[in-house]
Order: sequence, then structure tokens, then C-alpha cells
Amino acid sequence: MSKAKVHSGAAKRFKKTAAGYKHKHANKSHILTKMTTKRKRQLRGTSVLNAADAPLVDRMFRSC
Repeated sequence: MSKAKVHSGAAKRFKKTAAGYKHKHANKSHILTKMTTKRKRQLRGTSVLNAADAPLVDRMFRSC
């Protein structure tokens, strides 16, 4: 039987931690000149994935 592979798209976007899945904020890659400084500042860093979305990401990490 072949080896189970992790979903490559999920592997690039999420990192498993004790608190859940860590992810980067969306809308922070290009066309940032029209966005306010406050909005850009708030999108910095990472945050933990919502608990409702965790089972979907969990499934992508386990079976594919």
C-alpha cells in the first residue's frame, strides 16, 4: 500500500500547534497602497484557526 500523503496546499498554509492550527492572515500580499495603515498592521502576524474550520484542515493533514 502506498504512503498516505499530506495535502500539499494545506501543508503550505497551516502549522499544527497545541492550541490548534496556526495560519497567516489573508489580503496581505499585494495592492496594499489603497489599504489603511491600521488595517495592514492588524493583518500582521499569525493567528489560530477557528474551531469550526479545524476538522476540515485536520482531514487534509491525515488522509490524501
